[in-house]
Amino acid sequence: MPNTLGDAELKVMRVIWSRGDLPAREVAQIITDTYGWNTNTTYTLLKRCIKKGALERIEPNFICHALIAKEQVQKRATQELIDKVFDGSAELLFASLISQGDLSPQDIQRLKARIDQAEKEAQP
Repeated sequence: MPNTLGDAELKVMRVIWSRGDLPAREVAQIITDTYGWNTNTTYTLLKRCIKKGALERIEPNFICHALIAKEQVQKRATQELIDKVFDGSAELLFASLISQGDLSPQDIQRLKARIDQAEKEAQP
């Protein structure tokens, strides 16, 4: 797993995760259209992602191919958040989300279903 990706690098990775392998010029155009960034900025970020092991450059045409899945990055970021802010307790993170009161009834039902599924999978 690569070093932690920064916010800007994640924006570049989201383009590739959502659209699949793309030439760098297309990634740069999408990023320019979406965020107004200079093309050189996007190329710099692509090179950082390559150096960190998140992307590989396939020739010809500098095709960008993700080496890590979005879910891997989400899992690592979630674990880092739990460790850093909630003293390693996923329960405290979950309790914090619930206590904020920002969950809709549909969100609560989906979370209950996920908990039920996790409970079934955890039983021997």
